[in-house]
Amino acid sequence: MTTTTSNRSDKALRQHPDEIVIGLVSISDRASTGVYEDKGIPALREWLDAALSSPWQVVTRLIQDDAATISATLTELVDEVGCDLVLTTGGTGPSRRDVTPEATLAVATKEMPGFGEQMRQISLNFVPTAILSRQVAVIRETADHAALIINLPGQPKSIKETLEGLRDADADAGTGGAVKVPGIFAAVPYCIDLIGGPYVETDADVVKAFRPKSAQRAAKQG
Repeated sequence: MTTTTSNRSDKALRQHPDEIVIGLVSISDRASTGVYEDKGIPALREWLDAALSSPWQVVTRLIQDDAATISATLTELVDEVGCDLVLTTGGTGPSRRDVTPEATLAVATKEMPGFGEQMRQISLNFVPTAILSRQVAVIRETADHAALIINLPGQPKSIKETLEGLRDADADAGTGGAVKVPGIFAAVPYCIDLIGGPYVETDADVVKAFRPKSAQRAAKQG
């Protein structure tokens, strides 16, 4: 697995045909102005490092909670950089400054409502206020490229829970029990397949990617 970070605005260069280019966008007025340290991007990078077993590279953005800025950043990451997957964190609550879902929908070609529904289902196992979250997921398509964009919660613990899901042995996901409520990332690799992206593989001990048998590659011979 390879991991590289880029803040370039030019097209990302894949080192391998199956290398996925992932955009990580942390949306916070205070973190983007240096009032406090951003925790969203480090949490996402740490989780991806544990979860992905195929090549990947990451492009990061730390921006303010402003609809025009968010939409422009998502458009740049998909259209110019060539990201296959964009994960945002922050700005999905009901307050006046929380505009990430609206800014995401503004650049969408297709909405993927199942992701938001599943995230709220997972979070409701912990707090009743999960019904206040407004995360959305969308596809953005250009003439020759498509990407999946997903809004995630702002807290590192919630990010991990929604990506991994819940397990029977321990409500804190990722500790070895049978999956009780699937995390949303289980569906991400096959979605990337369907929109023409690279073949993404995961560590099943963290999150097991689901694909129908007809879409699965033969296991590599050692």
